[in-house]
This record gives sequence, structure tokens and C-alpha cells, in this order.
Amino acid sequence: MKIVILDGYTENPGDLSWEELEELGEVTVYDRTPVDDDEEILRRIGDAQAVYTNKTPLRAPVIAAASELKFIGVLATGYNVVDCGAAEEKGIVVCNVPSYGTEAVGQFAIALLLEICHHIGHHDRAVKEGRWEKNPDWCFWDYPLIELAGKTMGIIGLGRIGCVTAKIAGAMGMKVIAFDEHSSETGRTVAEYVGLEELITQSDVIALHCPLFPSTEGIINKENIAKMKDGVIIINNSRGPLIVEQDLADALNCGKVAAAGLDVVSTEPIRGDNPLLTAKNCIITPHISWASRESRKRLMDVAVNNLRQFMTGTPVNMVREA
Repeated sequence: MKIVILDGYTENPGDLSWEELEELGEVTVYDRTPVDDDEEILRRIGDAQAVYTNKTPLRAPVIAAASELKFIGVLATGYNVVDCGAAEEKGIVVCNVPSYGTEAVGQFAIALLLEICHHIGHHDRAVKEGRWEKNPDWCFWDYPLIELAGKTMGIIGLGRIGCVTAKIAGAMGMKVIAFDEHSSETGRTVAEYVGLEELITQSDVIALHCPLFPSTEGIINKENIAKMKDGVIIINNSRGPLIVEQDLADALNCGKVAAAGLDVVSTEPIRGDNPLLTAKNCIITPHISWASRESRKRLMDVAVNNLRQFMTGTPVNMVREA
């Protein structure tokens, strides 16, 4: 079997191995593929029977023209880069990796929050720049330092990742409330379910862990921000379009929102005109919550097994047109 990986670098920049995949066939790995060039995407697929993609789109014309293609593996959970309807029409199986970074993403949400509370990176730089050495007092701090114990964490979306964040927040002494359209026994052990309005008005920290649906797109907007506590902290390492970015930037700049920690934005890579780049007290990281080596190894293991199971006639983790 010929296997092509269209954009393997972010999954494996060199600290993992493709050898388990190579046991299944002849593998060609491209670090990156131009996302807007269907002709080049098709050329690289060639006569491969299996193709893996992370963010390289497989649109209907490419799928229709890939004559030997039988399997599409998505190196991610989200599979909107694949025209699943076109694949289904051709009988091509599409598989994703539904869960691999749960612990890492929950941990990262808390890391963003703790950086906001303590500004460790800033104070480390200040010390190394000589400010402590020259300071008249035995200590100094440039930002208010925030204790989380006793404060309320509100989590929008209490799935697997939301439950991890809730568990850590609870361990730090926070009261945890959550809004989700579907409750679970696991969720009830780590948080109290409340309505969205109550969560928005009562939370000191709001963490977003919900999928991007029409009902959640822009859920952080000027109307909902106006209902929040003054000085609320917002954390988002789920999906960028959950936030109306200009509305959040305005709220940060006027102090209604004390700080935000973001690992995702509406367009990625971020555009230079994104208003959050110049907003006050806004930490932005480049979509790396998922990227621990442990998470990427799990992702690779599942992605390889998806193809292995397909080859034995028992496909798993299949996705279909929404």
C-alpha cells in the first residue's frame, strides 16, 4: 500500500518515528503542503491508497480525481478539512483521532490561568535583567498576584477536557460550576451544572472547552461580557471563533475583563491585524495545548491503528458527512 502524509511536521517534528506506519506500506512524508493548491495536493497524493492530513484540505475535486484513494486519516480530532460527503460518495473511509490530548489540554488551560495569576515569565525576565539585584526591597512584583482558592471557575463545555480542567481547579480550592447541554456522571463529580446565564454572571474565571457549533460560535461577545463580573478572567484553548475577538479586545482594554489566556484565535496562524495582539493583559500562545510529546505519540498510535484496522476490514473511528 502507498501511504502519503501531506503535512507531518507538526505531528512529528523529529522526536517521534513513522516506523509503525512504514510497516503497513510505502510511506512518503511531506512536512507541509500548500493548502490552497489543489493541483499540488493531488500531485502529492498521486496513486496512493491512503493519505493522512492534519490541516491540508481535501476538497471534493481532489477527492474525485484521486483515483486510487481508499482511506483518509485525519491527524486530529476535527475533520472539517475533509469533504466527507465527497469521500462517502466514492466509498472512501475517513477516520479521525477522537481523543488523544485530554490531559495535556486541560493542563494547558490551567497553565494559562496560572501565568495570568503570577506572571512568572515576566518576573523571571525582570530578575535576569538585573532589577532584583538593584531593588531596594527584598522582593517586588509588577502585577497584582491572584490567589485562586475560593474563587469560582465556570467551564463552558464539560466533556473530557472540561472535566480535567475542573478537577485541577477543584484541587486548587476553586468552586467549579459548568454549563453543558448534556450532563454526565463524571461531570457531576467535578462540577456543579448551572445555566449559561448563571455561569456568566457568577464566575471569576471562565474557561471555554466546548466544540464550535452554531450555538457556541461567538459565545463570548459584548452582550455576555457585559453580564460578567468586573475583572473576570477568560481562558480559551478550545476553538478561536468561540470569541468575538474585537469585543474581547475592547473589554480587556477598558478593564472589564482583567485578563485573557488564549491558545487559539479565529484565523490560524494569527493575522497581524488581530485586535487581541495589542489588547491589554492578553496572553496568546500558538495553538500548542495539544502538542506535548505524550499527546502526539498517542495521536500517532491511534492514527496508525486506524489504517491497520481499515486494512483488516474492521475500520474504527470513522467519520461521516455532518
